[in-house]
Amino acid sequence: MREPLAFRMRPKTLDEVIGQTHLVGEGSFLRKSVEKKTPFSFIFFGPPGTGKTTIGEAYARSLGIHFVSLNAVTCSKKDMEGAVEEAKIWKPTILIMDEVHRLDKAKQDFLLPYVENGTFFLIGATTANPYISLNRAIRSRTRLLEVKPLSEEEIFTGLDRAVKSEKGLNGAPRYNEDALRYIAKLSGGDMRFALNILEVSSVQFDNVDEVNKQMIATIESVPNYVMDKDEEEHYDSVSALQKSIRGCDVDAALYYLARLCIAGDLDSIKRRLLVTAYEDIGLGNPNAVMRCQMAIAAAEQVGFPEAIIPLGDAVVDLCLSPHSKAACLAIEEAMDFASKKPFLVQDYLKLTPVNMKEEDKYPYDRPDLWEKIQYLPDEWKDTQFYKSWQASSYEKALAENYERMKRNGRSNDLAKLKKSK
Repeated sequence: MREPLAFRMRPKTLDEVIGQTHLVGEGSFLRKSVEKKTPFSFIFFGPPGTGKTTIGEAYARSLGIHFVSLNAVTCSKKDMEGAVEEAKIWKPTILIMDEVHRLDKAKQDFLLPYVENGTFFLIGATTANPYISLNRAIRSRTRLLEVKPLSEEEIFTGLDRAVKSEKGLNGAPRYNEDALRYIAKLSGGDMRFALNILEVSSVQFDNVDEVNKQMIATIESVPNYVMDKDEEEHYDSVSALQKSIRGCDVDAALYYLARLCIAGDLDSIKRRLLVTAYEDIGLGNPNAVMRCQMAIAAAEQVGFPEAIIPLGDAVVDLCLSPHSKAACLAIEEAMDFASKKPFLVQDYLKLTPVNMKEEDKYPYDRPDLWEKIQYLPDEWKDTQFYKSWQASSYEKALAENYERMKRNGRSNDLAKLKKSK
């Protein structure tokens, strides 16, 4: 039984790698490293199927260096210890760790001294953000290299090569250009996904003269953009959803919402929509914020697939609503201020003031005085965190009330306030 087509077509050297010219092209870091016969430790990060592990192995072969391949999902501490012993025999050695973000902290720490003293050079591959998934010590000992999704033209080149290659399909069956470009379009920059479709279709249509686009569509028509919940692309889509709502681009926001709905991640959608509603719409339209909460509650009650209806309503509502970040920016500024300038609460604001005259105590029975009292100490009494955006009639009313109270002023002389009418 032959290995899968995607495995058979894996490049053996950097010269065979398709795309990623920023990594393997003329004058690139990896190319110069090979030319100077000087290996380095680095972490490849990027979407699935873009060639992270493949490039690592091609790099090792191009250098002519012994390498050991492990997968963080399946390898044990004993496997890692075995790799270290092998590296002590074969010098230099490259340890290629696929899914490196899956290593727990103890296993990551285990690698550190051997990377530090040169027992082996580490090449990690991860679909996760290395700044989040890898500890700082590993990052400081490696160089981070981004592997980007392949273009449709690059995927087409890889498919064409696989059809013609002796280790691929060896020309049987034949494919017309439209068929290969259709597969490339579906792939979402994932060469492995594209080669898997090609292999399936070669079995399905092994007795036809030429495979065309319509035939491919009968076995695969869904683009490869659906994300696993723990992949970087998923979190990028969550981020893009909020930014699209913030930018009032309703069509883009609906697209990113649809991606997240297809992935089935209602929890991330709920959190992001609530944060977006309060952060970006806020006082510009409090009713839209409340409607968003109601839509989320409805989505929870009905679940997918019907949940897309109230969620879609909420996204359209938030996108086209007046926006105001005034309150969000105000609390962020207050948080920064409080962390840098701590001070004691004035005595008359304390829960149980000690040795204070009755006329100087907080007037619980005088609501007419509450907005005349000074609540910040003298040094900071004029500090202003809230700056109205006046994005709606509601926020304009708040701003007018705010300005009125500023004009009236505040006092910390409570005895004098109590004597006033």
